[in-house]
Amino acid sequence: MKIGYARVSTDDQNLDLQLDALTKAGCEQVFTDHGVSGATIEREGLSQAIAAVGKGDVLVVWKLDRLGRSLSFLIELIEKLRNEGAGFESLSDGIDTTTAGGKLVFHIMGALAEFERSLISERSKAGMQAARRRGKHIGRPHKLSREQISHAAQMIQEGRETVSGMAGLLSVDRATLYRALNRK
Repeated sequence: MKIGYARVSTDDQNLDLQLDALTKAGCEQVFTDHGVSGATIEREGLSQAIAAVGKGDVLVVWKLDRLGRSLSFLIELIEKLRNEGAGFESLSDGIDTTTAGGKLVFHIMGALAEFERSLISERSKAGMQAARRRGKHIGRPHKLSREQISHAAQMIQEGRETVSGMAGLLSVDRATLYRALNRK
């Protein structure tokens, strides 16, 4: 049996195109999610569709991105289906894991996406290293300016204020002030 799943991200969008394609493909049951992002893993319609898929069934989507945005999620889900004796089909992408060619296409796409993620990670790391070499701070901005830290250090050193008192005046936690003083 073919079980369909359709999803749109916003309430303004319409499911008609997907529903027509899934019906034409022979889906006997169709589950939907309306106004739900593909990045969201827990979706009521998707959970119902997966629960309805049994051994020998095929989960069908109009397009791969309707199932999810994360490649790791897609691969994990399709592997789960395979382990349960079910297949997967994406109508627009020409993927049908019930055939040898469909399995190959899906795994090649997975490998290319993994390669792309690795390249993005490498470029990000190289960019951060270059920024650090130029003296740029990477990460969350510091809560205290250099002037505030110098002033706090001077006040504490002269005994005119305690660390707790100075942290209160600067509206930061004591630990934040200690870290800033140690960085100085």
